[in-house]
Amino acid sequence: MSETRLCALNDIPAEGTNGFVTEINGQAKAVFAARQGDQVYVYENVCPHLDTPMDVIPGEFLNDDGTHIECGTHLAQFRIADGYCTEGPCEGDSLIKINAEIRGEDVYIIAT
Repeated sequence: MSETRLCALNDIPAEGTNGFVTEINGQAKAVFAARQGDQVYVYENVCPHLDTPMDVIPGEFLNDDGTHIECGTHLAQFRIADGYCTEGPCEGDSLIKINAEIRGEDVYIIAT
């Protein structure tokens, strides 16, 4: 198991998202983090439908009302807490979740 600092908690807007490139198990990965209250959810920045980045506008990963993660390419909707697709061409698929935790004022990736 390895740990990598992803970012400062303040790098992710409250009730918002941001994208990052980090190293996981020795490989560079594009990821994004969604902050909801005192929780941060981190996913690989890849849509399961077309293997394209989720954000058309860098750092923008939520739908207009902020209730779901949204693929900027085809508007598929994913639950924030578990990455499960509830609407769109990849309905029933899920984003690849990355284990993460908040420690003080920082967010860490926990690779297994």
